[in-house]
Amino acid sequence: MKPLSETYKELGIAFTLPIEIKDADGNLTYSENSNGYWRKKEYDADGNQTYFEDSNGYWRKSEYNAAGNETYYEDSDGYWCKK
Repeated sequence: MKPLSETYKELGIAFTLPIEIKDADGNLTYSENSNGYWRKKEYDADGNQTYFEDSNGYWRKSEYNAAGNETYYEDSDGYWCKK
């Protein structure tokens, strides 16, 4: 994924750094700083973070039960855990 700032530049959209985007629930879903580092997050309907990815290539996926407890995760380093 390329940084959002590159897409903004290509489209001629004015912006300032840092870029921060939040979803309707106020969860930070994307941020990018002046060094080019960015991170992307996704959340489920209960506000639990289900996905994380950054510009260094690291990612993590998580699953939660109805009580909001993390029941599974895996990441780009090969770690995983089913609880």
